[in-house]
Amino acid sequence: MAQSYETLLLDRPHPHVLRVTLNRPEAGNATNTKMGEELWSVFRQFYVDFDAARCIILTGAGKLFCGGGDLKERDGMTDVEWQRQHALFEQAFMAMVDCPIPVIAVVNGHAYGGGTEMALCCDFIYAAEHARMALPEVTRGIFPGGMGTQNLPRACGPRRAKEIILAGQPFSAAEGYDWGIVNKVCPVETLLDDALATAIRIAENAPIAVRGAKKAIDRATDLDRKSGYAFEIEAYNRTVPTEDRREGVRAFVEKRKPNFQGR
Repeated sequence: MAQSYETLLLDRPHPHVLRVTLNRPEAGNATNTKMGEELWSVFRQFYVDFDAARCIILTGAGKLFCGGGDLKERDGMTDVEWQRQHALFEQAFMAMVDCPIPVIAVVNGHAYGGGTEMALCCDFIYAAEHARMALPEVTRGIFPGGMGTQNLPRACGPRRAKEIILAGQPFSAAEGYDWGIVNKVCPVETLLDDALATAIRIAENAPIAVRGAKKAIDRATDLDRKSGYAFEIEAYNRTVPTEDRREGVRAFVEKRKPNFQGR
């Protein structure tokens, strides 16, 4: 995987944890065409190279997580140019949702529009106490196009999602927590450390089992219960012949920490 990008920073705060930082602080980390290209490039690789990391953290440089789409770049675009750019963002968002590796959104500051949608594409969200989120697209003549109308109701229910999207009003991290959108609210000083601790905890578990569990949970909202259970059992059975399964049992019996190899 390439380690140098124009709008993203990639680093490893832990050997099995990859941190992806949106790196346009001078523009509030707004998503321009280049960022869309690079997010798509990064996340689609994990679908093939899923051993590249065991957990991913997505956060923003500076004081904001992401201010949404770069409207300065979009101003004056023709309809065709706008739709072509959005098609690129669509691929990036879908690559994030399809990522087999768990992704934690670390919302270090305000997240608006596509920023909120990007966080919702992750598996769960840790947010700074002062962070605010919003899907204000209807106030600009459009509506969420980064899977917001699909992911938000799955997080907080359709009635709350309708209020958030149709009113276009920001909400606080604390409100997001109360509504089931945010998993944990942290002081900004400890936010990354708190998220990293959880990422390391995930990364220390058996990778094949973690990836299978993530997929099975995702199917829970897409399938009826029996079909979802069939998917769960199929994923479960794939863990039975693994070295990690045997190592996990052996470590328990020997009263030590397991050393999982992803095999």
